[in-house]
Amino acid sequence: MKICIYGAGAIGGLLGVRLAKAGEEVTLIARGPHLEAMRKNGVTLHSGGETFVAHPHCTDDPEAVGVQDFVIVTLKAHSLPPIVSQMRPLLGEGTAVVNAMNGVPWWYFYKLSGPWQDKRVASVDPDGCIWETIGPERAIGCVVYPACTVIAPGVIAHEYGDRFLLGEPDGSRSERCLTLSTALGKAGFKAPVRTEIRNEIWVKLWGNLSFNPISALTGATLEEIATSPDTQPVVRRMMGEAQAIAERLGVTFAIDLDKRIAGAAAVGPHKTSMLQDLEAGRTLEIDALVGAVQELGRLVDVPTPAIDTVLGLVRQRARLAGCLG
Repeated sequence: MKICIYGAGAIGGLLGVRLAKAGEEVTLIARGPHLEAMRKNGVTLHSGGETFVAHPHCTDDPEAVGVQDFVIVTLKAHSLPPIVSQMRPLLGEGTAVVNAMNGVPWWYFYKLSGPWQDKRVASVDPDGCIWETIGPERAIGCVVYPACTVIAPGVIAHEYGDRFLLGEPDGSRSERCLTLSTALGKAGFKAPVRTEIRNEIWVKLWGNLSFNPISALTGATLEEIATSPDTQPVVRRMMGEAQAIAERLGVTFAIDLDKRIAGAAAVGPHKTSMLQDLEAGRTLEIDALVGAVQELGRLVDVPTPAIDTVLGLVRQRARLAGCLG
């Protein structure tokens, strides 16, 4: 089985090391000093007090890789439209593309019964290029729970988490999903196949759409945002609006808002990915996490005053910091 990890930074590096150690044929596509270090020294993973080194094939040239069984995309959502055409050499008739990214996925409305079936989400796929190039029939949903950091070129620190939830847009327990689940399981991950993957996407998104922008605006950690009397009410308003949108789209939440906030607080003094990106001067992942939720709110006629306010503020913060894509 050929597995390509496209955008092999922190999460991609974690997957690459574990899958390679489990015996899979893995290719990592990356760039810059990180790629050069992985080519020269392999990929080093610090996890659970242990250090692992793997030597998967690493390149920046998809044409040199060829058709894959699975392409796991671990880019930030805003990075995919500019490079999606470069993925074509990886895509064969039976290739599955796993959307291992945060936020509302570009395929969200594919095979979703109802008035919006097959609608494109402009916030994450502005001109439809992802839909047209990858094809929604190739898409597998994936909710990513591990937290990792690239601490040096070619070196990944795995902080916590081992779950990658998988699911087909149509809710089926497909052979390709089960095959990938088995491979990830052998690599030491928990990768159950869910028949309602959109429910799982919203549970993760519930936190990302609120904690990420608030962290970028305040510099606070998850624990601080979740417990502060100044920020927790803002989180609650944003999450309440998002829940109303999701439920209008047919989503069922398996946990309540209080439990989701408590779960974020329990992570402790962790900086969100958006705050880390701001501090590093990288483009912030605003549209997939917040802008897309606003877009869906407009679609289903749910007012989003708290989301609108925080979205405007974080866009301004990113613009002034030179981190707005």
